[in-house]
Amino acid sequence: MLEFKTIQTLKPNTEILEVIKDYKYKIKNGKVKNLLHTNLQVIEPTEYLITYPTTLTILEYKVNEISNKPFFIKEHNQIIMYF
Repeated sequence: MLEFKTIQTLKPNTEILEVIKDYKYKIKNGKVKNLLHTNLQVIEPTEYLITYPTTLTILEYKVNEISNKPFFIKEHNQIIMYF
C-alpha cells in the first residue's frame, strides 16, 4: 500500500476569497504530500466549491517550475491565468 506524508498544507488565496465573498462557498485546503521511501511529491489543489447562485469548482494548484498556470475551472475546462 502506498504511504504518504503531508509536508505542506496550502491555505486559501485571500484574493480569491475577496472575489467570491458574496457567494455561498466551501473550501478544501490543498496539500503537498511526499510518497514515503521515494522522492515523488503529489499536490492536491485547494478547492473552492461555489454552491449558490451557481455551481462552480475552482482548483488552485501550487505553482512550480514546470507548471505556471495555477487555476483550473473544472466545469468549463478552462485554464485561468493569475496575474
